[in-house]
Amino acid sequence: MICIDDLNDWIGCMGENASAITPNIDRLASQGTLFTNAHCQTALCGPSRASIMSGLRPSTSGVYGQIKDNDVRTASSAMEGIKFLPEYFGMNGYKTMGIGKIFHGHAPDGVFQQSGGREGGFGPKPEGKKRFHWDNQGTSTDWGAFPDADEKMPDYNSAHWAMDRLNEKHDKPFFLTVGFVRPHVPWYVPQKWFDMHPLDQIQLPPYKKDDKDDLPEMALKVDELAMMPTTDWAIETNQWKDIVQAYLASTTFVDYYVGEVLKALENSPYKDNTIVVLWSDHGYRLGEKGTFAKHCMWQEGTNVPLIVKTPSGVGGSKNNNPVELLDIYPTLLDLCGLPPNSSNEGTSLKSLLDNSKSKWKDAAVTTFGRNNHAVVTEEYRYIRYENGAEELYDRAVDPNEWDNLANKPETGGIKLMLQKYLPKTNALWSPKSSMKHNPYFIKNMAENSASK
Repeated sequence: MICIDDLNDWIGCMGENASAITPNIDRLASQGTLFTNAHCQTALCGPSRASIMSGLRPSTSGVYGQIKDNDVRTASSAMEGIKFLPEYFGMNGYKTMGIGKIFHGHAPDGVFQQSGGREGGFGPKPEGKKRFHWDNQGTSTDWGAFPDADEKMPDYNSAHWAMDRLNEKHDKPFFLTVGFVRPHVPWYVPQKWFDMHPLDQIQLPPYKKDDKDDLPEMALKVDELAMMPTTDWAIETNQWKDIVQAYLASTTFVDYYVGEVLKALENSPYKDNTIVVLWSDHGYRLGEKGTFAKHCMWQEGTNVPLIVKTPSGVGGSKNNNPVELLDIYPTLLDLCGLPPNSSNEGTSLKSLLDNSKSKWKDAAVTTFGRNNHAVVTEEYRYIRYENGAEELYDRAVDPNEWDNLANKPETGGIKLMLQKYLPKTNALWSPKSSMKHNPYFIKNMAENSASK
């Protein structure tokens, strides 16, 4: 299982940015199934990963914000007794191994039988000086060519640890996870990766200056991100292409080390009987909707790469059904013939891997804070906030989600149809989980906390 931090849909096989260079992820997609309409449960690292690993929605667990690894088990009553994904495999005879960022940090104590841990932070920082371009508190955001060698990057070491495990002899089936931190900010990678993305060849994402004029006030409150650069700032300072270049360089860097791990698998005795799943915890906005951030319920924040390769599967399949990262846990149990975990709220993707035309659920659901949800189908994205404010987008004719149709009388029936997918449970905020990047969430946590 390969986990990548903050990787949006800018990979070659998804075709969302022509400047993307990701040959190794693309090759994996050509060997397995690429889910082009996969969505995270929350566009924020901690709650997204807690959901994947526990098999519970944030609206069930109350984990809406960041959380320490060892607090996930006791975050709420819903989490009591939950077996995390690697633990469940360990209970069923697997050797479990992990390195790097898998939960928000690395992993709760005891989740892996063999752990390589995680280097602190997100890699080396420039010495003796402030950041190169962006020094706001509350974010690690910055960009530039640094350090001078891949060997100084955490992902280099994580890849080699995973490669060493694949070169070992294992006497029983194994569950191996490697968690890469790039392209998480700061967008620092050595110069050679920048050189692969010349500025004059960079493709910027679509941007509409008045995009937010038709949004409800609640959407603007949720999206208040004072610590992040705005698109207008990036345009005025002529930094937009530089930021996109740094993100793409970081993406190409991590793709290379994904390839190194996959090459080690292909050269190992396990190549013909190993399932590979690759996912990112959420997307990332590179100027869309006015900012550079995750933190949202729009397409750029929720759509993620999800690839599943099975030894017997048909390669090169693309599936556009709405699927969720929540589906990873039950899918892996199903593919490995393990007993289903009755607490899982996701659905196994095995039927879609076997037959892309199989009947499937109609919607994926993303949550951002308590009782704020996005429902995504093949045709629509419907967003409903805790105060009843709404957004609705026709994804076929408006892929950039610029035209909010929610207030048009003729869309009433569509909204009613999509509302049935909204979670019925909206657990109180876990007192061990927090999101303090804007005033709305600080107030929301205070009013809706289970610790009150």
